[in-house]
Amino acid sequence: MTKPHSQACDNNKQPILDKLLPLLSDRHAVLEIGSGTGQHAVHFAAAMPHLTWQTSDLAVNHDGIRQWISESGLTNVKPPLSLDLNQPWPVTNIDVLYTANTLHIVSKSLVKVLFNQIKQNLADQGLVIIYGPFNYAGKFTSDSNASFDAWLKERDNQSGIRDIEWIIELAKEANLQLLNDDEMPANNRLLSFIKVQ
Repeated sequence: MTKPHSQACDNNKQPILDKLLPLLSDRHAVLEIGSGTGQHAVHFAAAMPHLTWQTSDLAVNHDGIRQWISESGLTNVKPPLSLDLNQPWPVTNIDVLYTANTLHIVSKSLVKVLFNQIKQNLADQGLVIIYGPFNYAGKFTSDSNASFDAWLKERDNQSGIRDIEWIIELAKEANLQLLNDDEMPANNRLLSFIKVQ
């Protein structure tokens, strides 16, 4: 099979890495939810050899992720886990959870499930890092995000760009405190949270 490639991943991997480096300097392990092609995993793991990067996704994407890992030659990226948000997770006591471009793809009910799983499976003082587009005060931050949201809903009416206020509310219910809300290229944001008692 041809190795999968995402141009968006190529475009955003370095700006995301620049934000991750200070956040993850004293961390040991990352679980990535929705690794997609695997491009983020190998780029970030190469730049942060002190971390073990655990990929995960639906089984249909595993072959592509494995290709990226194999060609990278990295030993700190683990083969993808099959992780279904609706099922008990195969990992617990998570140090860092990272996910990119997932909250607007899955349904609102699955976003809630994700935060419930985080509450159960993230270690105390664990980090959650989320990349993607968000609305503020119920409004799109750009015309392109409005168009993207319309495209998402036409494809699947359960998907769509989420309101930041709702995400922060779900995070609080999962004992997460917002650390940073960073502006990123292409009208995206990088949210980072820490789990508190």
